[in-house]
Amino acid sequence: MRDVPVSIIAQAVKELFLDANFNACPDLVESLRSARDREISETGKEVLDMIIENDEIAAREQVAICQDTGLAILFVELGQEVHLTGGALGDAVDEGVRAAYGEGYLRTSVVDDPVFDRRNTGSNTPAIIYTDIVPGEHIRLTGMAKGFGSENMSALGMLRPSAGARGVVDFVVETIRKAGPNPCPPTVVGVGIGGTADRAMVVAKKATARTIGSHNADERYAAMEAEILDRANRLGIGPGGLGGRITSLWVNVEYLPTHIAGLPVAVNICCHAVRHAERVI
Repeated sequence: MRDVPVSIIAQAVKELFLDANFNACPDLVESLRSARDREISETGKEVLDMIIENDEIAAREQVAICQDTGLAILFVELGQEVHLTGGALGDAVDEGVRAAYGEGYLRTSVVDDPVFDRRNTGSNTPAIIYTDIVPGEHIRLTGMAKGFGSENMSALGMLRPSAGARGVVDFVVETIRKAGPNPCPPTVVGVGIGGTADRAMVVAKKATARTIGSHNADERYAAMEAEILDRANRLGIGPGGLGGRITSLWVNVEYLPTHIAGLPVAVNICCHAVRHAERVI
């Protein structure tokens, strides 16, 4: 059994969300540059040039990539041989988020209730936390600063099993088409298939953080990723929604076992910033 003070988690969370908001991931930077070379629209090329320059400035000056610095979402893989000491996990996560958004001069975007008062909490807390208990004595933290221009384009389809692979692909591509320019393309698209309605949505969101250029280990789902990406990039939405070839940079599909009577399909779209970072404790 390994003792881990929650103060270490708070510090890691702070560093993680500063990193996510200031520094574009290397795989994203490479993908944007490749997209610029492949884009056929002159306007699209200009948009991609501006995105690349923006990311370079943000990293150099350590300022936010985007004014919407996102809702703080944290995926925690907690080793079952870890004993947390000195407080509660949730409190430590919120402490780290509060410190990151305060010290980093990041916009706070959380309201205390979604319908009536909608008062800003002033700290970008509480964070959204998903926890999985895994073997071992380490803690893996994956933080995501999720803006709502893209989050608002999420979709869930409770398809019939008879829809099959064709139905899944059609649903995802139609979701991207409906989203149009709203999620600030070029996008990364996460797809969760199976499980239950709620679980599919979580898996889709986490899939957006998978490395751009990686593929599902099952070649059938990898082929599905490739087909969705190809069809998405034939929609003509393009960078910034101003037309062109590159509407999406990558599509990541993950799947879960599900009930014989169902085929849940969740789509989570991420803007071109794809802000996430990871720490292992």
